[in-house]
Amino acid sequence: RRPLDATAGGGEAVPMQDHPDFFSAVAALGAIERLDVEAMRLLYRVECSGEDFYNLLAERIGNAEAAALLRRNAREEYGHAERVRRAIGLKLGREFTVPPEDQIRYPVPLPETIPPELFPVIVQGESDGDRGYQRWAAAEAHPEIQRLLRLNAREETVHGERVTRVMALLREAAAGDQ
Repeated sequence: RRPLDATAGGGEAVPMQDHPDFFSAVAALGAIERLDVEAMRLLYRVECSGEDFYNLLAERIGNAEAAALLRRNAREEYGHAERVRRAIGLKLGREFTVPPEDQIRYPVPLPETIPPELFPVIVQGESDGDRGYQRWAAAEAHPEIQRLLRLNAREETVHGERVTRVMALLREAAAGDQ
């Protein structure tokens, strides 16, 4: 039996991992106060899918310098997933090998042309991610898991700062095109 984390539109419970896409899975994480192993497995998948999210943005942005910043975020999202994998192992008391079902990334539905209005939402999402990781670290008893979660928290803020820089680069490019 799988843990339940949310209710779907009709009020029925939804298994922890069952989300239609990246954005739905991210929203589910926001409601989690403490990370048990199942929640950490969801977090692992979200962070892996975050790599895809940033790479897709980079492919569609049309600005090489901005794309490089987004790809850096992508690499670090995968690094977050690896920290979460290590934290799961610590919680279990043994090395954690990611099962095949947790290696399936969530689809990331993005438009072919990225609207500028999306970037402030991403910055807010990264800020929310920092707060979420801080909340989970504060609720965690294991010192090494706390440390790993806090490392991820700090990098979420850095990601938001990079996205703010992407916005500036895109504004400068648009002003130069006029």
